[in-house]
Amino acid sequence: MGIEIENAKLREFVAMLMITFGAIIAAMALEMFLVPVKILDGGVVGVSFIINQLCRVPMGIVIVILNIPFFIVGFKQIGKSFVIKATYAMLVFSVMLEVFKPVDATEDALLATVFGGIFLGIGVGLVLKNGGCIDGTEAAALLIGKKTQFSVGQIILAINIVIYTAAGFLFGLDRAMYSLITYFITSKVIDMIETGLEQAKAVMIITNNANSIADNIYKRLGRTVTLMEGEGLISGKKVVLYCVVTRIELNELYKIIRADDNSAFVTVSDVSEIVGKHIKRKKEDNTDQV
Repeated sequence: MGIEIENAKLREFVAMLMITFGAIIAAMALEMFLVPVKILDGGVVGVSFIINQLCRVPMGIVIVILNIPFFIVGFKQIGKSFVIKATYAMLVFSVMLEVFKPVDATEDALLATVFGGIFLGIGVGLVLKNGGCIDGTEAAALLIGKKTQFSVGQIILAINIVIYTAAGFLFGLDRAMYSLITYFITSKVIDMIETGLEQAKAVMIITNNANSIADNIYKRLGRTVTLMEGEGLISGKKVVLYCVVTRIELNELYKIIRADDNSAFVTVSDVSEIVGKHIKRKKEDNTDQV
């Protein structure tokens, strides 16, 4: 038991360290490459950049203020651990924006787009992989996705299209197009950094403690679980759980599994498409077909 606690503490320490590095790299990408040539990131950071350019309010302060309601949503939907890590990542990111502000890496828009997108993807990917978040719009998109038929990815893309359209009117159409290229580069790099960072993830859990895990997944993530009977060649009768979650829920799902069955066997795979209605909540029971 003591070893498990120590391992858990070590994992959390490493996670916070990687979140720190990720937030620093993301801030460097934004201030050294993107901001000097008026190229935007999406989400809260993009809105903060527009406000900064129009009102000259420091971006770090605007990012903190705009993220507060999103992180409150994140606390309700994903849990305390997410909010702690996301708040920490946001604060480090905001402070480092001011640190890197005097440094311009290049005035070439194309170079800034490519290298800014790459470094931003690395930074955001490290933060997301370790259970944090810099931009709170993902938490809001998760909530909207649970109440509508739209996926998290579709909601975030729609938000960013609005932001880039506004950027086109304010800073010129070429800035909006560069920003859109940066968005796609960043997304691809994030996919490379984080194993299983597509918007939807299919998770299979082979465990001896199926009911408890399924119940906690439902209570803490609001996700229903399909239970299937299985049999191992050596280990005998097993229960296999199947559920679909989003990328920012994956870290919390790992914690639920480790807390209930540290020896559970887990596989995670990308979901390229979901056909049919995915039941996310049911009052009478905590398990259902997906």
